[in-house]
Amino acid sequence: MNANNEIAAIDIMLPDNKIKTVAGNRSLFEISKEVENHYPSAIVAALASDTLLDLTYEANEPMKISFLDITTKEGARIYQRSLTFLFIYAVRELFPEAQTKVEHSMSKGLYCEIVKSPELSELDVSRIENKMRELVKKDITIRKRKAPVKEAIEIFKRDGFDDKAQLYKYWSKDYLTLYSLGNYENSLHGYIVPKTGLMQMFSLRFYQPGLIIRFPDEKNPFAIPHFIPQKKLFDVFRETEQWCKILDFETVGAMNELASKKEGSNVVWVNEALHEKKIAQIADMITSRKDELRIILIAGPSSSGKTTFAQRLGIQLRVNGLHYLPISLDDYFVDRENTPVDETNTPDFEHIEAIDLELFNDHLTQLINGKAVSIPTFNFITGVRENNGEKIQLKDNQVLIIEGIHGLNERLTQSIPRHCKFKVYVSALTALNIDTHTRIHTTDTRLIRRIVRDNQFRGIDALSTIRRWPSVRRGEEQNIFSLQEEADIMFNSALVYELAVLKQYAEPLLKKIPKTEPEYIDAKRLLTFLSCFVPLNSGDVPSNSILREFIGESCLFKS
Repeated sequence: MNANNEIAAIDIMLPDNKIKTVAGNRSLFEISKEVENHYPSAIVAALASDTLLDLTYEANEPMKISFLDITTKEGARIYQRSLTFLFIYAVRELFPEAQTKVEHSMSKGLYCEIVKSPELSELDVSRIENKMRELVKKDITIRKRKAPVKEAIEIFKRDGFDDKAQLYKYWSKDYLTLYSLGNYENSLHGYIVPKTGLMQMFSLRFYQPGLIIRFPDEKNPFAIPHFIPQKKLFDVFRETEQWCKILDFETVGAMNELASKKEGSNVVWVNEALHEKKIAQIADMITSRKDELRIILIAGPSSSGKTTFAQRLGIQLRVNGLHYLPISLDDYFVDRENTPVDETNTPDFEHIEAIDLELFNDHLTQLINGKAVSIPTFNFITGVRENNGEKIQLKDNQVLIIEGIHGLNERLTQSIPRHCKFKVYVSALTALNIDTHTRIHTTDTRLIRRIVRDNQFRGIDALSTIRRWPSVRRGEEQNIFSLQEEADIMFNSALVYELAVLKQYAEPLLKKIPKTEPEYIDAKRLLTFLSCFVPLNSGDVPSNSILREFIGESCLFKS
């Protein structure tokens, strides 16, 4: 009850932009029941000005809110986190001695492993899914409380979550939010829905040696997306897990232990050596086919480190006696007035037809046939291509290296036979987990990289970078992710130590975002995430590291 013992008025902004006023002095969950029929899927949280609220929040003062369902970005995160919580609980109920490990995103879901004896079977996965559905049907309350960090650490030790106990040794706050079902308490670094009955839509799929928790798509909350295997992506994640084992840690808490003991430099050097070894292996693969390969295509989403990778691959090719000639796709943009537009009538520079495909393919054909070609230069000020008279010619022991968003798309190089091309997919596929139950989102790693790079080299603030990020992500979904299995090889550009370095660059930039901006929600989430890391000295990062593409002082680029 508020100070005047009056019932608080709560104004709800509905999806159709109408406002409905309801009585407060009760939880947001109770209030949500009055308007749930206005939303396409389950309501999982609320937004009040600059603050994300979970549904247990007691609305005792007048306020304006918007409810979030799973068709929203934050709503989808909360729904997926809640399902993960339910999944871990169901596993503990069925297999008390098993250890559950949440690994990484996979095929529109979340790949997990369950360490137990006997090994996980398809029948086990079916039993877990049935247990989860039973819990959903019972609509059990998920309790929330704040616990002193010392108490939470003791709980984690008692329950065998040593990785969580290790992580929270370095937690900067005095308390921790815990959620519980029965006697099971856990923290998954974010809000969880208050009732199991809200988690109606999901499925589990056996994917040896683990399983995939499958979620509804934000665009269609009423169905689980069609399953598309991603064997190459899975293999590169498995390779990165092996790297973590070589480095002798798999979670942030374990890395923090090394950093606190001043052993972080060893982590940096070994991780960088693993990168160099992998790049050398890719160069060897290319060299073994040098008689037929003429074009190396390097593609990947934003902030994957494609440019540094291309430079380092070129150096390794030189070691093998193979020279390379780079071509910039940017110079083949159509004149700006002819650029395709997106659904908002805004120029879409990431559309494949923003490139003059006919001219580009004509030049490629001439080059691989040994002819000299006059390469254009795109003038970004005037928005038109110019011919500066510069000519290039491909020699017998040379290959073309083309780096860009559309490298995996056959339309880009349709005039060149497939056997003459070698395609590399580069992405920052984070394998390091916050703890065994909480993964680090690959998109968050790339966003933090981009925030730092945009500020360092383009004078762009964090607010502008975060504001543009949804558009970048849409372009990636349309142009890259659906084609990633077309690659001949995948390279994971993530470095397990990088967030401990990026933290020092990103935190001051994120703290400048005003609470009045919608992007403050993302900034606050990223700051909370970065607070998990003990910082590492950037001075230990080699000058040819992919990380230098974002923090500066790379020896591979002109200053």
